[in-house]
Amino acid sequence: MLDNHRTSSTAVLPEACRRVPCRPAEARRTVERVMTERCRARALPCPPETVADALLVTSELTTNALLHGGGITGFDVDVDSGGVRVSVSDRSDELPVTAHLGDEHGSARSGGRGWPIVCRLAQDVRVAELPRGGKCITAVVPLH
Repeated sequence: MLDNHRTSSTAVLPEACRRVPCRPAEARRTVERVMTERCRARALPCPPETVADALLVTSELTTNALLHGGGITGFDVDVDSGGVRVSVSDRSDELPVTAHLGDEHGSARSGGRGWPIVCRLAQDVRVAELPRGGKCITAVVPLH
């Protein structure tokens, strides 16, 4: 269940999800570098809050791909006037879910916060099924 978090599913394979696999730390460094370069070159506002939000979304998407998606199979980032677009693909056909934060006894459990964080920080989240299996999740973090 995706809840109602501005999420849609499509069968179109985005170009962004055809890239080389990466690790979360590499993805964060890439996002920071691309944001610095593109914001400067295109005279776009990239305040520290936007950078922090984009890095957190990147961390959550890549970590979820590793923990729940069978590994990262693609990654891309772009910046334009619409925001920072981060795409992560993985091997799983399972759609992201919002996990319950407690167990059957009402005790808090770790984990389960990544997807809600992505949905809260991104203005648009899309999940695309990949032709050979797996999915690509693209989240757009607005430039504040």
